[in-house]
Parts: sequence; structure tokens; C-alpha cells
Amino acid sequence: MSISPEAGADLTSHGPTELAELDIAPEVAEGAAPEREISVGVGDNIMEVKNLTVKFGGLVALDDVSFNIKRGEILGLIGPNGAGKTTCFNAMTGVYKPTSGQVLLEGESLGGRQQHKITRLGLARTFQNIRLFGEMTALENVVVGLDARHGTSVLGALFRVPRHRREERTAIERGMALLEFVGIAENAAVLSRNLSYGHQRRLEIARALATDPKVLCLDEPAAGFNPAEKEELMTLIRAIRSDGYTVLLIEHDMKLVMGVTDRIVVLEFGKKLADGLPAEIRNDPRVVAAYLGEPEDDAA
Repeated sequence: MSISPEAGADLTSHGPTELAELDIAPEVAEGAAPEREISVGVGDNIMEVKNLTVKFGGLVALDDVSFNIKRGEILGLIGPNGAGKTTCFNAMTGVYKPTSGQVLLEGESLGGRQQHKITRLGLARTFQNIRLFGEMTALENVVVGLDARHGTSVLGALFRVPRHRREERTAIERGMALLEFVGIAENAAVLSRNLSYGHQRRLEIARALATDPKVLCLDEPAAGFNPAEKEELMTLIRAIRSDGYTVLLIEHDMKLVMGVTDRIVVLEFGKKLADGLPAEIRNDPRVVAAYLGEPEDDAA
């Protein structure tokens, strides 16, 4: 199912109740990016982190870390506080410039690229601290993400040329499909600052998906969630993967990580400690020691 262009063009003038009653497509892969080639099978490496090192003055925050992300998988990146998870995330997505090493997306180096160019290449992320436009509606926040794929020039947008009007109409349709997909379509016309915390988290995910990423990076998406909300988040992450996306997940909640990931990479003190299946990581004595500490007899 999908809404008609005529209906989509007037979506911003509807109230939240009216928006919820529209016939919106729930299939994000078709509604949000119909031209994208969808592949859900776990296969070749879509992303590679090679010997990544990040130093801040004399502090080595990330030390020669290497791992890969396979196409179609959900990879967990975990570790105790201060292990270097977010630093790794930031180095991968262009927030930090690595001291050395490489990050490759489908064989193409991301080194030295600006964040918006990395996004256009297909790497999107959410943040630990929610970063929404508070004075914009939920739908408008998602449309901002969709703008990453638009081709209209600034002048074209100012003069509202036909191409701009088509892109704007399509963006509203796709934005509504994404809001439906993450479960908050009824709040499309609500200012993002007025959404509940859980819905704001979902909106951030929808906005990241709007950029049509090859790899979606989620930075502690369950922070502040209660157990029921975490279960719903696990279902959403699985649905995202089923729609053809590859997911990199940073998360402290071990139950969530073990329940939703295909593979896990563990960091400790900026170094890679382990890489394996959830069952292997759960039973790895090095990982247990990193989280719980070593017994005094062993430490001695």
C-alpha cells in the first residue's frame, strides 16, 4: 500500500489524527527507498575497520583496532565504560579523524571525508544524546534526513521548480512510511520536543533510515528504556535488518545485545578483546573478566 502523491503533497497541513488515518505503507524498504537494491542475506564484508588508532594528545583512545561488518548482519560493539566504543563509532562516521588506520565502506575509504559526504556514501548513525530539531514536527525531522538524497539546487528549491516539487512530495510520502515503520506515524504532526523519550529515540532511527544507509549505526538506542521498550526495540532492529539494512549496534544492555546481534566485537582499554558469536562471547573468560573483574587469586 502507498499514499497517493496528491495526498502526500498536503500532509503537512493535516493534524496528527488525520495523518494517522491516511493509507500509509508500512514496508520501509518499498516506501522509503523503492529504488534501492534490497539484500538481506549475510555475506561479504560491507565495511572494514583496519588498524584504527585514535590519539588525543598522549592518550590512546583506540589502539590498532580491526574488524569487519558483513552485509546483512547485526554486529554488536560492546565493552566496559571507557573501552573506546564511542570513539570507534566517531572515527568510523567522520566525527573524529583517526590518527592512523582505515575505514572502508564497500571497498571505498572514508578517510578525510566530511560527515555529510560519508552519509551520502551510505553510513548513517544515531547518537547517545538525542539530536532532533525540537521546533520541527516528527515528519519534518525525517524529511530533513531524506534531503540527503535530493538533487535540487538551492535556486531550484527557492523557485520551487517542478523537480523540487516532485522531490518534496516524494519526501513526505517516504517520511510517513518511515514513521509508520518505526511505530510513531500518529505523531507525525507533533513537535519532536513534545514526543515521549521513547518516541524521540524511534524518530532518530527513522531520520537515520531516511538517508537510505548501507550501514546503520545505532549508538546506545536503548538508553533510558524500560524492559518493555527494550523488547520493542529488539523487534524494530530485527525488522530493520529484514528490510535489507546492515546494523552496527553499541549498547550496554547485555541481554539486548545477546538477543538481537549475529556477532559481537568486544573492546577493552581501546583494544579489541574478542570477536565472535553471542554464545562464544558470553562464555569467553576474558570478556567476563573485563566486565566483572578478575578474582583476587587470579589477579595476584
